[in-house]
Amino acid sequence: MESFAADWLNLLFRWAHLIAGIGWIGTSFYFIGLDLSLRKREGLDKDVYGSAWQVHGGGFYNVEKYLVAPKKLPDDLVWFKWEAYLTWVTGFALLVVQYYYNASSYLIDPNVMALEPWQAISISVASLIGGWLIYDGICRSPLGKNTSVLAVCLFILIMAASILFSHVFSGRGALIHVGAFVGTIMAVNVFGIIIPNQKKVAAAPHARGRTRSPFWHHGQTAVCA
Repeated sequence: MESFAADWLNLLFRWAHLIAGIGWIGTSFYFIGLDLSLRKREGLDKDVYGSAWQVHGGGFYNVEKYLVAPKKLPDDLVWFKWEAYLTWVTGFALLVVQYYYNASSYLIDPNVMALEPWQAISISVASLIGGWLIYDGICRSPLGKNTSVLAVCLFILIMAASILFSHVFSGRGALIHVGAFVGTIMAVNVFGIIIPNQKKVAAAPHARGRTRSPFWHHGQTAVCA
């Protein structure tokens, strides 16, 4: 009965993770396409960077992008954050159900490193937390002020993590942890950096004058929302 429940939870979280991930990546690609389609047009407010006319599903849309906080924001402002949150939550839940619950079968390979399940799980959780802390430290350092240098540092960080995982976990466990490592950095970046700054802009756009959104290096790196 316990195995039966675990199998259903595995299936549930697997599909939820897939759907949430499609939503997160899909919105990211949409906004990339939207930014590329923005044009300066006559009659736009001086604070509008550009606008785009789009057609989809029988309807016509006119989207405008502001680089500064507009004079007034509506109460029903749509936040693009839940895609990232749900992708991470469902992914971690799947990690628990598939790899932590069955650590001896999926996470541990005695030929790689002889570990007890609790040891492997502890290393897994610590690596995800440590990955974010290292990433955040790099971003806050002088290296974070140069996008190209930062991108190289993040590439090295991910490669180092991949090598570390391959010397600790099974092949399958190492592979999934590379994805969890990168996904955790991206999701915490959204939760801890991007959204809080967006909320500050939305809550008081005129508190200190009208300035660009305070999205510092975290929101501009190769690993972003």
